[in-house]
Amino acid sequence: MSIHFTVSGLTRSLIHSLGLDHEQAPRPLTPEQNLLLDCYLAGQIPDSAWSDYVFEMPELEKHAQARRAGSGVRALT
Repeated sequence: MSIHFTVSGLTRSLIHSLGLDHEQAPRPLTPEQNLLLDCYLAGQIPDSAWSDYVFEMPELEKHAQARRAGSGVRALT
């Protein structure tokens, strides 16, 4: 007997928030993801839409945080 399951984005977020995952360097973005990130950081994408993108592609938030840290811009939390 075997049990198969998938880890959804919500579960991944929970694991991350509990600190149970191992932090890895974010994977490189595709050109489309890079453009999306540029638009978000320029204020052209509202936070509500951004959270939908991050739910589907969690690596976007890691790249956004890295860019903010590199540019000296602090995120509002």
